Amino acid sequence: MQNTDLTQQYTRHNLAKVDKSLYTKDEWKVLKAQRKANKAQRNLNTTLQPSQVLVKGLEEKNYIMCLKHGTKYSSDYVNKLYNGVLRHCTIDFEMVCLTDDPRGLHPNIKVISLPAGLQGWWCKPYMYSKDLPINGVVLYMDLDVVIAANIDKLFSYQPDNWCTIRDFTRAMRPKWPKYNSSIVRFKVGQLDSVWTDYIRDPKAVQRKHFGDQDWLFEATRQQQAMLYPDSWIQSWKWEVRKSKEFALGGQKGSRKLKVIENVTPRVECCVAVFHGDPNPHNCEDPWVIDNWK
Repeated sequence: MQNTDLTQQYTRHNLAKVDKSLYTKDEWKVLKAQRKANKAQRNLNTTLQPSQVLVKGLEEKNYIMCLKHGTKYSSDYVNKLYNGVLRHCTIDFEMVCLTDDPRGLHPNIKVISLPAGLQGWWCKPYMYSKDLPINGVVLYMDLDVVIAANIDKLFSYQPDNWCTIRDFTRAMRPKWPKYNSSIVRFKVGQLDSVWTDYIRDPKAVQRKHFGDQDWLFEATRQQQAMLYPDSWIQSWKWEVRKSKEFALGGQKGSRKLKVIENVTPRVECCVAVFHGDPNPHNCEDPWVIDNWK
């Protein structure tokens, strides 16, 4: 009799009396070991506190995370990102939004409140905290992105490492090594020091680093990221389009591109990033209008 058969039979009897004469000596040892293991597990379950049971229940979960702070992006941006993921992800996931204002968010989106006192892109280090009420793998995405194709590979690529992308300065300087934090994948708690080292002296970190992604690059020098291939995640204005020129008269933060271009991302690209201007709602390129919805 195979060990798996013994386990199944033992489970069906659920600790009922078993006739030892039906088994060989070795088979009976397997049954005894299984009984001992099951008893230990039952005892453990009865001693767990409710919070511990909750954490255990969250293991192996995949999350899509975004961050909405202040008034720069509306809840519409969060909901459209969620819709894009639903269209282009076949992996089970839960959507999570770190925010100071959850009004207008789709009811399926889990809300995690931001700590008081964080501002702008310096809210981002908090997403690396091991104390977030989630447990599993996080794929973080900025709100100013448009999903172009299936994103399953962003979860499966280099699963034992944390991953991000090279900054889009690469379009002008091909050997540019620093990170862009528009897309980051990590396990909850894996990069906790990015948060704890930041919050120990935020002003000192901000004086030394231009933004959160410069801090991420510095804080993880001993735990460097695996970089997603450049072609998977591309800058819309610098790598997909031809013209980068803005229309006259616009103010920074609301500028539109001068020329409308009927272009599409390359086949292997799954996310187009709209860093700086224009934001997706200010871009009149047909592909963006068709896919940011």
